[in-house]
Amino acid sequence: MASILIVDDEPGIREFVADALAADGHEPVQAADGATAVAELHARAFDLMITDLKMPGVLGGVDLLRKARSEQPDMEVIVLTAHGSVESAVAAMKLGAFDYLQKPVGSPAELRLLVSRALERRRLVAKDEVQREMRRMPPLTYGDPVMQPVVNALERVAPTNATVLLLGESGTGKELAAQAIHEQSPRARGPFVPVNCAAITETLMESEIFGHEKGAFTGAASARRGRLELADGGTLFLDEIGELKPELQAKLLRVLQERRFERLGGTRTIAVDVRWIAATNRDLDAMVASGQFRGDLYHRLAVFPIQLPPLRARRQDILPLAVSLLARISADLGRPALRLGDRVRERLLEGSWPGNVRELSNTLERAAILADGDVVRGEDLQISIAPVSGQADTIEEIERQAIRRALDEVGGNRRRAAERLGMGERTLYEKIKRYGLS
Repeated sequence: MASILIVDDEPGIREFVADALAADGHEPVQAADGATAVAELHARAFDLMITDLKMPGVLGGVDLLRKARSEQPDMEVIVLTAHGSVESAVAAMKLGAFDYLQKPVGSPAELRLLVSRALERRRLVAKDEVQREMRRMPPLTYGDPVMQPVVNALERVAPTNATVLLLGESGTGKELAAQAIHEQSPRARGPFVPVNCAAITETLMESEIFGHEKGAFTGAASARRGRLELADGGTLFLDEIGELKPELQAKLLRVLQERRFERLGGTRTIAVDVRWIAATNRDLDAMVASGQFRGDLYHRLAVFPIQLPPLRARRQDILPLAVSLLARISADLGRPALRLGDRVRERLLEGSWPGNVRELSNTLERAAILADGDVVRGEDLQISIAPVSGQADTIEEIERQAIRRALDEVGGNRRRAAERLGMGERTLYEKIKRYGLS
């Protein structure tokens, strides 16, 4: 089922198109003029717009098309044009319209065929974008037995609409796991929209998630849809959910319960249909106990929790993962494919990897830049070595040393150190205080 906006000043044509598409299971929304259509585009996301080119009022069909391209660039557009106005239709196609139909439309079958072709192109484009992004990311596992329960859990929950909470240290592949759930779900043709709650400032987070109306705050020169609206019909992934302030936690709880919300500065209630996946590297149980995280929101999110093990716990994945990452890094640097030397392979397996896959990737990128020739050698690597059996160092001490080294390498810049370690800046700040690393 697709959401389709029909724009025409002739009621008979609007109703003819709406009835034909509703019979195919689509959800048609009608607008009698360009201004009404713009309001609908502000209010919700559409898969397709069918619009007349010649309409009374300030906003004609071509102007509406330009607006639609800026408002919802992923939406397909079919234009309706009277006989003899084909040149205008061709001009509209140059602005991004998929195709045109001459009025009067020959039959409902002709209309449905063109609509199905437009929607199929939209699906193919969206799928291609997801696949391109997935190709840039390594697989979740290369077969380490420790990961088998995780893979099984992902496969069991993906076909459902259950809310999933992904738990694990920073850099363990929580976003990749969320994408895997989305790709194996009935919503795979819909959008996958990630939000990193640790990477956006507190003042902008509400607008980022819920969107805002024009004039909602200084600098809000126009209305803007938030990530929640963009995810309608698909999956919303809230990474580092533990970083959200209590006020936003309350708003999220309401959306989870009622499936509707208002934009920042707005009064219009907007319905939304999303599948929720959240992730955190923090101990939410402890945060609930201390009052930092709402217990009711936690229980709403933790319907199906999945714990992702750290990289040091799945040693069989390290070398194949490093080979895959190094191939991508070489291509990004414009260098011939680099190989891992024997000593490098040994050192990678010895690493403690407190920053997990993200730290491994950053380490290999630095090594690739330093490497002479086509082989990465031991001296090119800067890694944390895991303790051998009987050694007194704890995981906390390893993490403390890794944080201190990262801070030293970036001259104390916490934001850059957090990026190197693959953790949120607020999480790093708390660890700095805990370990006494001023």
